[in-house]
Amino acid sequence: MLEGNRVSRISVRGFAVASATAVTAVGSVVGVASGSTAQPSNDAEATASDSTLLADIPAGQQAQVQIASLTQQADSQAIAADASAKKDAEAAARKQAAEDAISKQKAAEKAEKAEKEAKERAQAKAAASRSADRDPSSFPVQTSYSTAQIQAMARQMVPSGQFSCFSNIVDHESSWNYQAVNASSGAYGLFQALPGSKMSSVGSDWQTNPATQIKWGLNYMDSRYGSPCEAWSFWQANHWY
Repeated sequence: MLEGNRVSRISVRGFAVASATAVTAVGSVVGVASGSTAQPSNDAEATASDSTLLADIPAGQQAQVQIASLTQQADSQAIAADASAKKDAEAAARKQAAEDAISKQKAAEKAEKAEKEAKERAQAKAAASRSADRDPSSFPVQTSYSTAQIQAMARQMVPSGQFSCFSNIVDHESSWNYQAVNASSGAYGLFQALPGSKMSSVGSDWQTNPATQIKWGLNYMDSRYGSPCEAWSFWQANHWY
């Protein structure tokens, strides 16, 4: 008697093919026994020896032989199915491993980029802090200053990423003339402060020292707009700041 798990593995197609083969074999034996004069077909000739063997087996054991044949076919089909499933599983595993490797690489690259950006921000912040903390008194006092000298002072006091915006405002307000005076309003200096005495909050030499004016102008842009570039954006929209 077959075990339940083996019977369940016989496919419908395999059973039909095996049954047809068995019927053909039995039919051939019966035809020979009855003295039929019909010529055997090619299939009958091919299975003649098998049919003779089947006829030689006692009737009580023929069913067992047929079942054993079906079981063997089912086992072959099961082995083929297992091999195919194993092959598919290995292919899926290789694909997943490749995808995991790509994901890990992207994650590592993203982390590296984030770390680099954080480091750059920290360096920029530190540089900006050093620039903003530079005191005007650290520059030598002169009786007069050229535009190049004033711009050099500004570059040392204004964060590098903000200097272009800072410079644009000074260009439009005074053309880097630290003694510029507006004849109608009395606005004074690089930033045309009105009144100019506002700049005394940074130093009493606000009328003659460009570094004092630069310090005041930078403080004003940071406190009112957040940064020189934000101040420049406002200036572009309104032509004043």
